[in-house]
Amino acid sequence: MVEVDGVSFLVIVGVALIAAIGASFFSRFLPIPVVVLELLLGIIVGPQVLDLAQPDDFIEFFASLGLGLLFFFAGYEIDLERVRGIPLRLAALGWLISLALAYALGGILAAFGIVISLLFVGTAMCTTAIGTLIPILSDAGEMKTKFGTYLLAAGAVGEFGPILLITLFFSTTNPATSAALLILFVVIAVITAVVATRSVVTGWDLIERTLETSGQIAIRGSVFVVFALAALASELGLDLLLGGFVAGIIVRLALKGREVPVFESKLTAVGYGFLIPFFFVTSGLKFDLGALSDPAALGKLVMFLALFLVVRGTPALLLYGKVLDARDRLALAFFSSTQLPLVVAITTIAVEEKEMRASTSAALVGAAIVSTMVFPLVGLKLRGDRSSAVGAEPGWTPA
Repeated sequence: MVEVDGVSFLVIVGVALIAAIGASFFSRFLPIPVVVLELLLGIIVGPQVLDLAQPDDFIEFFASLGLGLLFFFAGYEIDLERVRGIPLRLAALGWLISLALAYALGGILAAFGIVISLLFVGTAMCTTAIGTLIPILSDAGEMKTKFGTYLLAAGAVGEFGPILLITLFFSTTNPATSAALLILFVVIAVITAVVATRSVVTGWDLIERTLETSGQIAIRGSVFVVFALAALASELGLDLLLGGFVAGIIVRLALKGREVPVFESKLTAVGYGFLIPFFFVTSGLKFDLGALSDPAALGKLVMFLALFLVVRGTPALLLYGKVLDARDRLALAFFSSTQLPLVVAITTIAVEEKEMRASTSAALVGAAIVSTMVFPLVGLKLRGDRSSAVGAEPGWTPA
């Protein structure tokens, strides 16, 4: 039987509650993302500070479920119809520029012995935490704006691109094998999408009737798709993040044209109310705070924070001149440079593979935490009251 540390489990649940209350309280003065408080409080109650909770296999299992659901929501929020055309093309080109910058800078850092692997460090620097940004953007009214469309596209590619890199290069030792398995996964995912879409069409009346009953077919079906694709990805030697992300896209496609606030509310409650906080609090428990006691590690933290802006912010400034004004391009640069979940995942893999020092991992995660605390605030400040003018500007179309 699996031994359960009931005290640690209770502490994590309590920390998640305190983080939510704290984020709600601070929102009147400063909109601090709840995930930042979950990480920081996780560090405080963890082994290196108060030692009130420790991660064990049982807690790690819940954290993995939370990570899978986090990327499900990232995929679910991607409205492909909305971002297709110019937004998606600019986002893809921008991410390729970011990737080139990240690997070039990672190569320089590796050449000087500052990091071990340019692959891991470079991949970590070219991510965007769109799943973390979406609640902030929704609260600010940005999700319905022209700016929000371009940011959503940039964030989607900035999350999906690194997931593919993790799948191809980090999951197995043979990239060719990974590519073949990835193709197999895509084929199965497409079949799943077709089946899910037809099932929703033919059984929508039944699904809708159970939204307010104990049956909860829509919720159970969505959770099944998440864990089925995550399990498939794991069995194929791919990363479970890919399974969660693709599951979100499939559910979004299956519900196309149907606004289901009740469904989304219940699914959000399952994810953000319980499982997703486990991932962030547990990441805080495992954060190597001692590694940042070295001034050199703190210097790395500041350096990586600046490099996030260079890597992800540069494309926003260079490519969007015809569609966004200078102030909005700068805001897009700061939002796109916000990083966290994938940085935590990539650094965890890198340390386990002995491809990254603990000090570098702590510096990257620390920089990601700071980016999540600071960059969205700067982006919102640059946007000012522009988000109040929702909808597309006259004559604008994303296609």
